Amino acid sequence: MDSLPDFRNLGVAVRILLLGNVAGFAAALIQARDTVQFAQQFAESAAVLEPVLLLSLVSLYALSKLLGRLRYAWGIATVMLLAAAWTALVLNAGMVLGETTTPFGLARAWIMCALLTAFVIAYFFWRRRAFSPALSEARLQALQARIRPHFLFNSLNAVLSLIRSDPTRAEEALEDLAELYRALMQDNRRLTTLADELALCRQYLNLEQLRLGDRLRIEWNVETMPGDALVPQLLLQPLVENAIFHGIEPGAGPGTVLIRIARDKDQVRLLLANPYHPEHQHRAGNRMALANIRERLALHFDVEAGLATEVVGDKFEIRIVLPYRRQE
Repeated sequence: MDSLPDFRNLGVAVRILLLGNVAGFAAALIQARDTVQFAQQFAESAAVLEPVLLLSLVSLYALSKLLGRLRYAWGIATVMLLAAAWTALVLNAGMVLGETTTPFGLARAWIMCALLTAFVIAYFFWRRRAFSPALSEARLQALQARIRPHFLFNSLNAVLSLIRSDPTRAEEALEDLAELYRALMQDNRRLTTLADELALCRQYLNLEQLRLGDRLRIEWNVETMPGDALVPQLLLQPLVENAIFHGIEPGAGPGTVLIRIARDKDQVRLLLANPYHPEHQHRAGNRMALANIRERLALHFDVEAGLATEVVGDKFEIRIVLPYRRQE
């Protein structure tokens, strides 16, 4: 479903400023006959363009929640009306001189404003389509398939071994398995709460615990985790699966996976660490999972989110930072 960008996002604001100034630069360049006239044209347009851009960004930030609830067409119309209103206010406040304050100047400014706004909206529409998970469906399906076929086989075998000795635990394991695969079938483009994502991760770990037993140890540090924070679906589970696949399975003895999630002011910080075995860190599956999660973080949060990896001693660490957003 098409939607307006999140105008509270720093990356969105920076792109709007850049696009606006590039458009002003191009318009002055087209109209000017020489360098002197170009400088004069650009200065005159900037006297209107910069205040309109800044005032529009402030207004869009304040109205971002309301715009997010509107239908896409109504949202576009609201953005255009808002930009047109600020353009009229800037002109009538006397920020430019001479003929630009006449009705003809206002009409021309409104036309330029409408064209620029349409261009910016079209850019974000194209960007969302270009970077949408729908266009990287093959990689996304491959990521989901990283719940490897033999994981299902091993999980079912573990359940079969428990049916007689511990039927209650076998039933719980089947429920965890059903919930895990139900999550895989959902629309991955939606955001979910961190609490739900963590619950899914725990269900996955319950199944792996059946297979690995005491070899798998989990250290949880989530006491200050904001459970209502919105995150992309399947953010944690693929990372935990990688941690087990590359950090626990290759080892001869027990290994610990650390999961730490906390809120830091207006950010959510996640740390996942596992034992480091260099010969198991360069498989294509690991790179694909990390690259896919980077793409989805960028799609949803732009420059405000990031993923970094680092080897610290005998540990492989993944650090994720994303803005704290809640369901309105």
